[in-house]
Order: sequence, then C-alpha cells, then structure tokens
Amino acid sequence: MNKILIALCAVLVVSANAFAGPENKSKFRDAPYAPQKTVYDFSHQKPGDSLAALGYLRNQIRALKEFGGYEGSHLVVVSHGNGLHAFARENRDMFPEAYAKLKEFTDQGVSFYVCRNAARARGYKSEDFYDLVTVIPAGVTELAKWQSEGYTYMHAGFSNRLTREDLMKTRESKKD
Repeated sequence: MNKILIALCAVLVVSANAFAGPENKSKFRDAPYAPQKTVYDFSHQKPGDSLAALGYLRNQIRALKEFGGYEGSHLVVVSHGNGLHAFARENRDMFPEAYAKLKEFTDQGVSFYVCRNAARARGYKSEDFYDLVTVIPAGVTELAKWQSEGYTYMHAGFSNRLTREDLMKTRESKKD
C-alpha cells in the first residue's frame, strides 16, 4: 500500500511540473549561505569601471549579511588592468569617490591588491597608491595564490546596466 501511495505522489509531482508554463512565476530560494572566500579579478579597460565593479562586492556582502555567511567570509580584489589608475592618490581629482569606496569595503574586511608589474607599466611606483591598497609583485601570481588557498575566482566584468524601463523603450521602438 505504501509503495502505491509513493508512486501516486511521484506521478502527481511529475505531472504538476509537466503543466508548468510561461505564465507560472519563478521561485525564490532563500536558503542560508555558508561563509565564502572570493578573489575578484579587476582587469578593466576603463579606470572608472573598476569603481563601478565594486557593486559585485556590495551585492555579495549584502546577500551574505541577509542570508547568512557574512561572518567568516573574506573577499579579495586583485587589480592589474587600467582600473588601477582609480586607486592612485594622484588621480583623486578624476576619481573623487575612490578613497571613500575603498574605505567602505576595507572597513568590512575586503582586501585590495594592485599588481606592481601593471603599475610600473603605467608609470606608477608602489607608494603612489592609497594606503588601503597593498601592492603585490604580480597580479596573475596573486590570483593563483588565492585560488590555491581555496578562494573562488570571480571575473568582475563590467557592462552598462540595462534597466527594465530601458528594455521597454527598446521594445516600443521596435514596434514602430
């Protein structure tokens, strides 16, 4: 009798999924997260993109705080592209918000590293960066170091945000 009930329940579950369609709503999974160790690869073309890509960290920290896992987590940023210009003290007139943004994250335990090779290639010395940044010998070597210590690699690619409203405008323009 139990086998028949189990089989009947299985058929009901499978058949309910078979009737799912484009009008059915998505689900939200709010299961708690465990602490996370993440190393972000900042190798952006435009210096400002590295500051904008900090949104990835903000989102990760916010989710960890809301759904668990914040305590014991550690996030690392390795900058070895043109984005490092935003972390140089002499460029604060061009990126006036940079220090405050770095401080916001370092106050939450995020570690920032700049590649000395990339810095030299762009005309900087190790001491030219904000005190919140540590200059390391080589960005790619640093990324490998953190990964070998169990950190998850994240490439913080950056693109302009397309909002729902922007998409609706595109939809309307295609109708014309």
